[in-house]
Amino acid sequence: MARRYRKVPFKPYHDKQSMLFPPNIDELVPSGHPVRIVDGIIDKVDIQSILDTYPGGGSSGYHPRMLLKVLVYAYLRNIYSSRQIEESLKENIHFMWISGMSKPDHNTINRFRGKRLDGNLKEIFGSVVEMLAAEGYL
Repeated sequence: MARRYRKVPFKPYHDKQSMLFPPNIDELVPSGHPVRIVDGIIDKVDIQSILDTYPGGGSSGYHPRMLLKVLVYAYLRNIYSSRQIEESLKENIHFMWISGMSKPDHNTINRFRGKRLDGNLKEIFGSVVEMLAAEGYL
């Protein structure tokens, strides 16, 4: 008995085709996604206590507000390892979005966590929780 083959309709797949214009990263993150919530909340947090830990002068560094956003979002996603956070900044669209495509390495993340957040972490995370509760996310 001869087999009958049916034509199966597949969606187009062009994995080697480059785009004329790259997608806008903002379009790839849905409006209600938790990364946008973290971004909005951390923008409202007073980070003066962190800024005061920087001596001034020297070479430029990553903005502490961006690093704080990355850490808070990483913790929300149960990612605590600085190496995993570094990897996420290179591979995960949500981490790329919240960092503005910045890619601090694991040493930078650890130094920020250890030197800049030391003594400030409880106060800042307390503020974050209060704002989340005030906006109805908790």
